[in-house]
Amino acid sequence: MLDFEYFYRVKCYLHILSFLFGLAMLVACSKPAEVPEPVEGPTQELAAIDTLLWHHPDSALAVMMEFAASPEADSMDVFEGHYCQVLVAELLFKNDYGQSNREEVLKAVHYFDSIVGMDGTDTRGASVQGRDAFLAARAQYINGAGYYERDSLIEACGEYLNALRMMGGHFEEKVLVGHKARFMALTYNRLVELFSSQYMQEPAIYCGKQSLAYNRMAKSSPRSLASTLRTIGRQYDKLDLYDSASFYYNAALKYLPDRNDILYRDVVSLMAFSEYNAHHNVTISLDSLKSMAAQSADEAERLARYSTIGYIYYNIRQFDSAKVYLIPVFDKDPDRASMVARPLREIALIEGDTVKANQYALVLAEEGATAANSQARASQLNELFQQHLQWEKERAEAERQQAARLRRNRMIVVVSVLVAVAALLAWLLIRRKMKQQRDAASQQMEAVQEAHRLEKASMSGRLKRSNQELRELKDQMRQQAGNGAPKQEAQAVSFNDEPICRLIMERVHEGQFKAQMDCKLYHDYALGKEQVMALREAADRHFNQFTSRLAKAYPNLTKGDLDYCCLYLLGLSDADVAALMQKAYPTVSHRARKMKAIFKNEAPLPTTLLDFAKETNG
Repeated sequence: MLDFEYFYRVKCYLHILSFLFGLAMLVACSKPAEVPEPVEGPTQELAAIDTLLWHHPDSALAVMMEFAASPEADSMDVFEGHYCQVLVAELLFKNDYGQSNREEVLKAVHYFDSIVGMDGTDTRGASVQGRDAFLAARAQYINGAGYYERDSLIEACGEYLNALRMMGGHFEEKVLVGHKARFMALTYNRLVELFSSQYMQEPAIYCGKQSLAYNRMAKSSPRSLASTLRTIGRQYDKLDLYDSASFYYNAALKYLPDRNDILYRDVVSLMAFSEYNAHHNVTISLDSLKSMAAQSADEAERLARYSTIGYIYYNIRQFDSAKVYLIPVFDKDPDRASMVARPLREIALIEGDTVKANQYALVLAEEGATAANSQARASQLNELFQQHLQWEKERAEAERQQAARLRRNRMIVVVSVLVAVAALLAWLLIRRKMKQQRDAASQQMEAVQEAHRLEKASMSGRLKRSNQELRELKDQMRQQAGNGAPKQEAQAVSFNDEPICRLIMERVHEGQFKAQMDCKLYHDYALGKEQVMALREAADRHFNQFTSRLAKAYPNLTKGDLDYCCLYLLGLSDADVAALMQKAYPTVSHRARKMKAIFKNEAPLPTTLLDFAKETNG
């Protein structure tokens, strides 16, 4: 039968443990909730401009100009004033204007650096540490852009790297999504441009790949992804790793289905030049480059294609064709004049045009002076970059250790709860098993007692009749002795036919005595002193004073042993003797072994004693 109450208790315990387990996991894994910052007044207006800035910087600039002329602009507090200056600088930068509020930007950088890392609360009472950290990083980024405009590349690089460290130090990687991921991508793009300009391809590639990863996290447009892939490919080209460059160019083209896009034409042109450098297939490369030049949207794009076409012609020693493409670039594109000056000078020297050669040499001399400065600057930039890599390595190790601690804490919580559950279940199971054992023992005892009760009831009449016969026999014997008549013993035909013997055998038959049962359970079957005496007298009558001669033959036998011997004459077992004499079975068994030792015979006692009785009787 199922113990429904027990299973109900188990179910309740499991519900409680499930609740505790969930609560423990929540405590172990949760973080304090961030309190949203209340925005109102100028802050609300600036936040709206900030949101618009990420998608439509030209419209955001127009809104900012309207805000600057409004009364709200005059009521800004210190925080809002510096926030506004950062937004103005970003809008100027995104709309290709120079940074006209340079002094205000420097003050904003100092202000945000001073509040980041404090307790994270301001006079409005809300938690703003994350917001302040993001604004501090943006201020450093735009400050770097201001340095870059002024050709202060060391300072620019330092500010860009500071912006990255500010973000990495205050935000986990998993929260760098949306605007934050886009900001990380933009910062790495600035570093790619800076390192590439100094011919530092390895740092540029590293930053390009980081930018690509964050662009994907920000779910940037396909064109942004293509632009980043193109930039990485160009760095591999400069390292003469043409297979890697081709991989990134092809990846970029997958994001550019529109062939009328200048970015598409730029990637195709770069790929064509890379294929020429790798395989020197002049015809295919020139055809592709000329096709892109013909599709140019303006003269600047066309001159860019011309510089590549002219270099290939120069490289294959077709100087007249090379000059057709290189001279327009030298004359009309100052940014690329130094690039084409070297091949044009060599062509002029070969043709004997010293005037032209000297003209080109002047440009190369200026480039040489710039290159000398660039070498020293590159060394400083590389040192800054290596320091940043070391910082990233240390941060990654710290994050790994923190994650390991978190996993360990979670494991401790889980294991603790599981151990508690297991201990409770084990305790419940043990209690249930013990209860079942107690119930089974109780039921067994009740069954045994009931069986004996029924047996006692069923044979009570026969026991009474047997006892009555024995009493009548004894009364008759006493009456004969009282009348002075000669002693006539009413002797039965055989020992087993004696009333006392029949009485004993009936009790053995009815009792079915068991060795493992407590002898007290058979109390109603026990022999009294008179019955034991009657048994001795019967044995003496039928076996010629059996007990006297047995005592004489074996003087070590006690009086009690002689009584036991009379019982064994009836062929009884140790269990029968234990029940009739109300002795524990181990006691009777021990006594039987002792008597066997006295008789010096290992045969069963009934056999030994019956043989002795017959010999003496004869």
